[in-house]
Amino acid sequence: MPEVRVPFPTTRMRRLRRTPALRRAFAETRLHPAQLVLPVFVRQGGADEPTPIASMPGVRQHTTRSVVEVATEAVEAGLGGVIVFGIPATKDAVGSSGWDPDGPVPTAVRAIKQRVGDDLVVWADVCQCEYTDHGHCGPLAPDGEVLNDPAVDGYVRDAVAYADAGVDLVAPSGMMDGQVAAIRAGLDGAGHERVGVVAYAAKYASAFYGPFRDAAGSAVVDGGDRSSHQMDPRNGREARLELDLDAAEGADVLMVKPAMAYLDVVAEARRRSDLPVAAYQVSGEYAMIQAAAERGWLEGGPAMSEAVTSILRAGADQVLTYAALELAQAVDR
Repeated sequence: MPEVRVPFPTTRMRRLRRTPALRRAFAETRLHPAQLVLPVFVRQGGADEPTPIASMPGVRQHTTRSVVEVATEAVEAGLGGVIVFGIPATKDAVGSSGWDPDGPVPTAVRAIKQRVGDDLVVWADVCQCEYTDHGHCGPLAPDGEVLNDPAVDGYVRDAVAYADAGVDLVAPSGMMDGQVAAIRAGLDGAGHERVGVVAYAAKYASAFYGPFRDAAGSAVVDGGDRSSHQMDPRNGREARLELDLDAAEGADVLMVKPAMAYLDVVAEARRRSDLPVAAYQVSGEYAMIQAAAERGWLEGGPAMSEAVTSILRAGADQVLTYAALELAQAVDR
């Protein structure tokens, strides 16, 4: 019997990489516009035109009028949604502008929904750091620690105000204990059973948030940080507990933030839950690619696409990224 010779592995492996059409046909992970959610910042008062954010090339603080135009672009591009962050005209110690029905988020949500209706999924971030005069995620105890239950009470008021305005999903990002269960109960009690909760289940005290704090005006003014309630970047097993707790409390979607530095956590979220998984390519992750591209150190578009595809490959169903519109326009169909 003649000897059967197995082809050298690289001969076989390269056959399906030979042409662009073959590579498209056999791609395991596909980046589609419906998988992308665009974060938008809406400013109350101030300039009449969008204001560029120096640390986030291509990103702006929007007026209500301009954010509606962006939402329209998002519909035309087929995006999976937008998530709205508010920048209020006034701040106080408890963040009461967050639940003001005429505050930046409810005003923007009403305007967006009036223009595009249900053609776009509209998310609203729920936290107090943009609304407090000290920059922390809720009211403070005398020793400067964030008070868990009063903070959660504020998140519930925020979520109900945003649901009243017509939002589809609320996304509590404060990392307070019990926030998902409280918001779910608050929404249901206010007649908003159909509004979903996207839990920032594993949100880390990351060094990659700096440009966001420029954009949202949410820097901590006393020089402190959020390490007492956001997760320690050194911990992975702890994320399993957070993911399981938020799922048990009634979350509709589980989110990991940041994304690129925590792909192992995204993969773990996918393994342990059948709920949809979202991941946030945060401001620093976005900005470092943009900055390198501006300096000619790498090709920005392909690098951004590769980075976001890695998040999808790790198991995310939705990726929040400031590059959503550009990626949707350049996606390899």
